[in-house]
Amino acid sequence: MSKGLPSSVRISGGASAGSLPYAGVELGGTKCVCTLAFGPGRVLDQQIVPTTSAAETLPAILEILQDWYEHPGFRGLGIASFGPIDLDARSPSHGHILATTKAGWPGTDVRGTLSAPFAVPVGFDTDVNGAALAEIAWGSGQGMTDFAYVTVGTGVGVGLVVHGRPTRGFAHSEWGHVRVPRLPGDDHPSVCGFHEDCVEGLASGSALVSRLGGRAVRDVAEDDPVWEPIVRTLAAMAHALVCGAGPERIAIGGGVLTAQPHLVARIEKALVESLQGYMRLPRNEGFITRPGLGDMAGPMGSITLAAQACATPA
Repeated sequence: MSKGLPSSVRISGGASAGSLPYAGVELGGTKCVCTLAFGPGRVLDQQIVPTTSAAETLPAILEILQDWYEHPGFRGLGIASFGPIDLDARSPSHGHILATTKAGWPGTDVRGTLSAPFAVPVGFDTDVNGAALAEIAWGSGQGMTDFAYVTVGTGVGVGLVVHGRPTRGFAHSEWGHVRVPRLPGDDHPSVCGFHEDCVEGLASGSALVSRLGGRAVRDVAEDDPVWEPIVRTLAAMAHALVCGAGPERIAIGGGVLTAQPHLVARIEKALVESLQGYMRLPRNEGFITRPGLGDMAGPMGSITLAAQACATPA
């Protein structure tokens, strides 16, 4: 059982013979991962649905969930969605996708559509908040109550857990859209349709593809100058996270870091330089690290949300 988590999100690594697994759906920008599992050590089934339009994607997910519900059954459903999403249970648009740039998705009732057919507890949160909770349960955040999970892929998302729970206010946090100082001399256009100098616009996978002008990410040398604005931008975001929330560790994953793992140490080095000794990180190295669950952080995030929903009193 994980250390440092409130009881509502503690998850057993196994289950008794008579108990049912959890069902989880991770909705991503390019694909949705449907998982039936007790945890990362006991995955019963996993299926991928391409993220196209809501009208095509959600019925395909429902078909998978319906098959699982009929056999072997599941005791809870977790939905970890790309955002922005409405997480306010008092809101008439609770569970809906908000102002996403993905055509056809704004206003979609993701939670209601996917949960309506099933008489089980439902957990709903952002994909990155789910991944952060999964990393605390089983990965690089074990034993911690304050932790940040960053994914750098098509966009930049951050799951921030403070005192054991994802941050909340009038909305979930959107650290990928924090505006940061540009590296001097960097005038490459932002790929964000809302901001000219936010983290996602300057350092996401989409931004990197734009900067590379046709070159493949995996073919770019570690000393290529293209990495400098990426590293500095992500370090600036990490600086803001450290000063604003003081997480005990920051895990950075996603397609860009998977293809270029050398970036992790470079981001940490740039963070230390940026802090200039004003704040001391809780460890000499490894404050910024790779997710312990690797590519399973996102799928296990949905399972974590399902388990949390089952553990929360009605």
